[in-house]
Amino acid sequence: MPNMIDYIDWRGDLTIGQDPFNEVDNLILSEFCFLDLEGIVPAAETGELVPLRAAVEAYFRRHQGQELRMGVLVPDEILTMAARMAESPRFASMGLGGFCSHIDSHREAQFAALTVDIGDGGIYLAFRGTDDTLVGWKEDFNMAFLSTVPSQPMAVAYVKAAAAAHPGKKLVIGGHSKGGNLAVYSAVHCGGRLRRRIRAVYNNDGPGFKESLVETEAYQALRERIHTIVPRSSIVGMLLEHDDNYDVVASCEKGIYQHDGFSWEVLGSRFVRLRDISSAGRTSDRTIRDFIGAMDDTQRERFVDALFEVLGSTNARTLTDLSSDRMGAVTAMIRRYKDFDKETRQTLLEAVGVLLKVSAGDWVEDLEERGQELKKLLNVKK
Repeated sequence: MPNMIDYIDWRGDLTIGQDPFNEVDNLILSEFCFLDLEGIVPAAETGELVPLRAAVEAYFRRHQGQELRMGVLVPDEILTMAARMAESPRFASMGLGGFCSHIDSHREAQFAALTVDIGDGGIYLAFRGTDDTLVGWKEDFNMAFLSTVPSQPMAVAYVKAAAAAHPGKKLVIGGHSKGGNLAVYSAVHCGGRLRRRIRAVYNNDGPGFKESLVETEAYQALRERIHTIVPRSSIVGMLLEHDDNYDVVASCEKGIYQHDGFSWEVLGSRFVRLRDISSAGRTSDRTIRDFIGAMDDTQRERFVDALFEVLGSTNARTLTDLSSDRMGAVTAMIRRYKDFDKETRQTLLEAVGVLLKVSAGDWVEDLEERGQELKKLLNVKK
């Protein structure tokens, strides 16, 4: 089935003026934000912009002769997508500005954002999801016991600065994974005057919040403009407290791999819709919620700190570092694991069990679906 890259190939000749900005464009810009555009796109929110085509050309020129990889869990398809965007009348002339990227291991914060002048009187504020860094993943896990993580107020400040640098422009705010969480958080907390300028908020399979925002007056004022999109077997998007008003889309992947936006199926200018998330997705959500819910905030913090102490014992800074020397990493992690007390070791083992249970559920559902497909084929042949 076609995905975002196919969409660019098929509809990229239509400018925003010919075919209005849509949900697929939103996810494309959310993924585009993963490119490191430091020194290419203006960093300060002065309103200065560079054409997307020029930025992409500069990016590939800077890495000429190098093997480009986005990381273990960040899709390499982003590179192909960016090249197609630069050749496409729909995206090539969009203006890019306000690029920023911050990694702070002391504060356990990972934040990156990009402003895109869509060309229809609006700007898209793209918040990057979790990247390849262990710091970024640690911040995600901290959401289980912290009401606010550092990147959330940073996102609010970014929205305010971008809005001030582009007066009169309507705001579209979005992101994938943690970026979707930041999009919703910043829209809700940016203040009443700015909220009136917001045209739409896109949460692309982003996790919820420790404390629900849904019942707040600010969220309710925005609710009709917040578009939450999750794949059929969503796990990330179902975590923590979230609004039950979401659209379910088809994915060509199975299980947790459906979180990859490049697996979402596209038809025309929309994602292919499904009626609801899968039974395996609901079971996975319930399993993870039960595991997290059995711990108080202190226990959650202790668990998350222990988990990342194990990962940090390898001296790795990224998931790519971990995968490059797997034997050495496993040896170091086992050695650190043995140093913990019995209760902490038990909790870490239970976490592994939860992951295995979730993966097994996805595998069983995949077999069931394949069985149904085989039955249909056999019936046709009769």
